[in-house]
Amino acid sequence: MDIQKLMEQAERMQKELASMEEELDQTIYTGNSGGEDGVTIKINGRCEVEEVSIAEDLMDPENREMLQDMILLAMNSAVENASNDREERLGNATSGLSLPGIE
Repeated sequence: MDIQKLMEQAERMQKELASMEEELDQTIYTGNSGGEDGVTIKINGRCEVEEVSIAEDLMDPENREMLQDMILLAMNSAVENASNDREERLGNATSGLSLPGIE
């Protein structure tokens, strides 16, 4: 087992993962509830809300409860999209790693 090669591989992987993390943090994810006539929320990869769009028809005070529910659903959808993308991309990046003695 060549420790130097193993250290170089680990360093390369660390740089690749750091680059991927940065890219993921800057990616914008969208969650929607109700289609074009509903609520759309955009978040970045750090799950910070970047934009909220609410259809004009939903601004009626009679739609308050429905609007609140739609915002919640859209937000959860955006967070789920970000989480799934992060898991998939980081999982793919580390799937080829083989360390001696670890299965």
